[in-house]
Amino acid sequence: MDWLSLPPLASLRAFSAFAERRNVTDAGAVLNVSHAAISQQLRALEKHLGVALLDRSGKTLALTEDGEHLARALHLGFGSIAAAVADLARSGQDRPVHVSLTSSFAASWLMPRLPTFRADHPEVNLILDPTFELVELRPGGVDLAIRYGAGGWSGVQSEMLLQTPMVIVAAPQLLGDKRDWSPAELAQLPWLEEIGTTEATTWLTERGVGPERGAGRTQLPGNLLLDGLRSGQGVTVTVRQFVEADIASGRIVELFTEPDTRGYHILTLNSVLRPAVKTFVNWLKRQVREI
Repeated sequence: MDWLSLPPLASLRAFSAFAERRNVTDAGAVLNVSHAAISQQLRALEKHLGVALLDRSGKTLALTEDGEHLARALHLGFGSIAAAVADLARSGQDRPVHVSLTSSFAASWLMPRLPTFRADHPEVNLILDPTFELVELRPGGVDLAIRYGAGGWSGVQSEMLLQTPMVIVAAPQLLGDKRDWSPAELAQLPWLEEIGTTEATTWLTERGVGPERGAGRTQLPGNLLLDGLRSGQGVTVTVRQFVEADIASGRIVELFTEPDTRGYHILTLNSVLRPAVKTFVNWLKRQVREI
């Protein structure tokens, strides 16, 4: 199809509106323009096609045979476009919001707050996809990711959601009466680490502690890590937000803090968000403001 030979869309839309209403004033009202603008578009369309679409011999404008032929084609064409747009809009509204996040963030921060979202937005369905892997955001796939770091991820929009430092923590029953621990001494204790991360190993290596571990390392899902921590099964590296209440109550002890500007970010595509995705993102931000 030679798209360059088609008349301007505005003139076709004006003609279709006239064909439906058979009156230039009513056609103008449908398109929110003046009747003079409709008349101008109709003449421009006839000039472009080189045929008479309107019979102007009577008191009122009427369609010629060619005009009736074009009107039928436009009715089908614009009707198909409207139906396709409506189908796509419904599909976008019905599709769940697909969220990629770590299991620790899901278990420790999001899940306790999720009943509020369900109560406020029962129309929005969610897919919570806990994984430590960085996933690709793409239309029709994962809508947003929640990741910990300093920001600056390429190819996506990144916005800080929750700023919180990393801390080294352990339960009192694991530490005994000793509270002043060097990294080398901590390395002799059992360590817990979320599957797919290297925070514990990285932290110890940066402080000159080699790969040897006196009591070994256990990797487990993030939703189980804090249970193991609280029961005294090992030392761990985690974000302070998840254990603030435990520290305040004395259930665990904060041994080291990494003061920096890192935190959890919301990652989305560089495109317009679906209404359901925007609703979920705005809800996440409100939850942080209410902390």
